[in-house]
Amino acid sequence: MTRLLLGLLALSLAGCDRTPAAKPVVVGSKKFTESIVLGEIAAGLMRPVVGNVRRDDLGGTPVCWVALTQGDIDIYPEYTGTITRQILQANPPDLDAALAVHGVKVSKSLGFRNNYALGMRKDVAAARGIRAVSDLKRHADLRCGFIHEFLDRPDGWPGLKAHYGLPQVNVQGMNHSLAYRAVVEKALDVTEVYTTDGEIAQYDLLVLDDDAKFFPSYEAVWLYRADLEARHPAAVAALKSLEGRVSEADMQRLNNRVQVEKASEPAVAQEFLAATLQLGDATAEPIGNATAEPSLLARVGRSTYEHLKLVVPSLLVAVLVSVPLGVFAARRPRIGRVVLLATGVLQTVPSLALLLFMIPVMKFLLGRGTGAPPAIAALFLYSLLPIVRNTVTGLQSIPESLRESADALGLSPWAALTRVELPLALPTIVAGIKTAAVINVGTATLGGFIGAGGYGRPILRGIDKLDIPLMLEGAIPAALLALAVEAFFEVVERVLAGRRS
Repeated sequence: MTRLLLGLLALSLAGCDRTPAAKPVVVGSKKFTESIVLGEIAAGLMRPVVGNVRRDDLGGTPVCWVALTQGDIDIYPEYTGTITRQILQANPPDLDAALAVHGVKVSKSLGFRNNYALGMRKDVAAARGIRAVSDLKRHADLRCGFIHEFLDRPDGWPGLKAHYGLPQVNVQGMNHSLAYRAVVEKALDVTEVYTTDGEIAQYDLLVLDDDAKFFPSYEAVWLYRADLEARHPAAVAALKSLEGRVSEADMQRLNNRVQVEKASEPAVAQEFLAATLQLGDATAEPIGNATAEPSLLARVGRSTYEHLKLVVPSLLVAVLVSVPLGVFAARRPRIGRVVLLATGVLQTVPSLALLLFMIPVMKFLLGRGTGAPPAIAALFLYSLLPIVRNTVTGLQSIPESLRESADALGLSPWAALTRVELPLALPTIVAGIKTAAVINVGTATLGGFIGAGGYGRPILRGIDKLDIPLMLEGAIPAALLALAVEAFFEVVERVLAGRRS
C-alpha cells in the first residue's frame, strides 16, 4: 500500500521532466507583494538567457529557505536582517562562508532597504504623545496586530518587546494588509510595517522611530543556490545586473502600483525592467519573451486544472487505502477502534501545520518538498477518517440475517465480502467519499502557501493586496467545484439506491 501511495504521488508530478538538462530555473518568493514583484523581476531578468524559468509563490521565510536548500527553488529575494536574525540566528563575520555551508550564495544589495518598523495613525500617536517605539512603554492599553511570522521571529515582536520593555498584552496575529486596514479603521492601534510599503503613504501613517536601535538593516538581496552558477552562469550574471539599481523610492512605487492601483505583479515587474532599467522597450514585446497576461477565463482554467491535480490523486489514494482499512477495522473491532482513533487524530491536526510537516517528509520520499507532493499527501491524510468511518459503519449496519444467508450458500469470506457485504455497504461508503472530496476541495486552497497552485494562489494574493475580485477569482470557483463534486456524488448515491430497490 505504501508503494501504491508513492506511485500515485509520483504520477502527480507527470509532465515535470526532472532531468538536469531540462530542469527549469525556479524562482521563489514569499507571500507578500514586494517579494512577489521581485520574484517576477528575477524571472524577467533570466528568461532572455535561460528561457525556461518557472515562478513559485511559497509561504514565509522558513518555507522559502527549506525549498532553496532542498533544491525545489533556485533563487528567491531575501533581506540581510532576516538572513542573520531568523535563518542563521547569528551574525557571522563572513556571511558568504556561513551560507556556503548550506550550498547557498548571496548577491550584493539590490540598492534598497526594507526595514521592519512600527506604524500608527498620526492622530492617535499625536493624542498620546507617541513618536518613537520607546514611547509605547507608557501606553500598555494599546492594541497591536502583527503578521504571525513577526510574532514568532527573534527580530520581531518577542525581541522588540524584550529590548524596549514593552508592556502591551493585547496582541493578535493577522494578515499584513488587513492589519493596515484595522489601524486605519481604529480597530488596532499599532502594526508592523515594511519601510517600502505603499500603504504608509496611502494611509498617511506615522512610522515610529526605532530610537533604541533594535531592528537590524534589511538590505534586499538575492539568495540563490551555489550550483546555479555552474548550471546557468548567464542567469546569475543577469541577476547581479540588478545590484545597486533599485532605490527605496522605486520599490515603494512598485508596491503602490500593486497594492493601491491593483496592477498585477508580472505587469509591474515588466514595466520596471523595460522603463526604469532600460532593459527593453515598454512598447515592444514583453521582457524575457513572457506572454501577455492571460484572460480571466484562462486564469480560472489553469487554477482549476492545478486544483484538480491536488484533489483527484489524493482522493484516489485515500479510497484505495481507506476502504480496505475500514474492512479490516470492521472485522477486528478492537483494532478498529485504534484505527478510527488514529484517523480521527489526523483530522484534528490544523491543516496548515500538517501541510508544512509534509514538506520534509515528501522531500525525503520523492525528492521534492514543496509544490504538489506535500499538498497531496496532506489531503490524503485528511481524507482517511470519513471514508474509513463510513466503511466501518456500512459494514456493521448489514443485518445479521443477510450474513447468515451468505454462510448458508457456502460463500467464502472473500466472496461474501465482495458479493454481499460491500455492495450493501456501498451507499454509505460513497457518502464518506463524498465528504472527503468536498473537504479536499476546500482544504486544497492552502496549497498556495507552498507553491502547489490551484485556487489558493489568487485567494492568497487577493488577501495580500486586499483585492476582492482577485480573492473571488479563487473563492467562487472553489465553491462551485465543491458543489459540483457534491452533486456528482449525490447522483451516484441515487443510482446506487435505485439499484437496491
